[in-house]
Amino acid sequence: MTLTAFDPASMPETWWAAVVRGFTDVHTTAVPLPVLLAIVAGATLLSIPRATWRWFGLYVTFVHELGHAYAALMTGRFVHSLRIGLDHSGRLVSSGRSAFGAAWSGFWGYPAPAVVGLALIAAFSAGRSGAAMSIGALILLVSLVFLRNLTGILVAVVSAATAQSLIIFGSPEAVNYVVLALGIALTVGGVRDLLKLAGVHTRRRERIQASDAWILGRTTGVPSFVWMTGFTLVITGCAAVSAGLLWGMLGIVAG
Repeated sequence: MTLTAFDPASMPETWWAAVVRGFTDVHTTAVPLPVLLAIVAGATLLSIPRATWRWFGLYVTFVHELGHAYAALMTGRFVHSLRIGLDHSGRLVSSGRSAFGAAWSGFWGYPAPAVVGLALIAAFSAGRSGAAMSIGALILLVSLVFLRNLTGILVAVVSAATAQSLIIFGSPEAVNYVVLALGIALTVGGVRDLLKLAGVHTRRRERIQASDAWILGRTTGVPSFVWMTGFTLVITGCAAVSAGLLWGMLGIVAG
């Protein structure tokens, strides 16, 4: 057996080739029904028990804040900093002249996990998990420039390192399974955060000043319940479409 020496100098080239390959390759994985149900159950468990949510919730918060950040960039705003707290709090600071840009950025925090979750599940369904992973790997690397506190940096570095490792070393089947599981977990996490926000507006109003809906209502003059309705429509819509895609997978494997 011949061993090939590891050459660190070739890693950037290997990584970039793997990223590009993700956009061009199409791999579908037929998931047996028991495996699919196990993935759904395992991904859901990341977002339900407090023990697992304590850690996975940090990643959901990261995606939430990235929703704010990239929505801000879409409207020409400048992103100054992004911070994440161990208590799942987050703060994005951006600036710009457009009032629409500020509102647009403020809206896309809570819906972001469910939107990304739907995109990942759809990518898996279409056999384009590699493209989803390549896009995610690039976004995570770019996002490192926004972080300004240790917790946020650690979450971003772990997420980015995991994505880059899967890009380089993961088999197409492994990438498919990870993309599917992460898509489900983010969707469930997005719904959980929406329910938590609804609780702040109905039962724990002493925390309402930290609510995106309350902040948007105060800065735009549009009542917070309108923003809550918008969050709910986007998140439940994404969850419903995601559930439909999963149901279609169940029908395929059962058939």
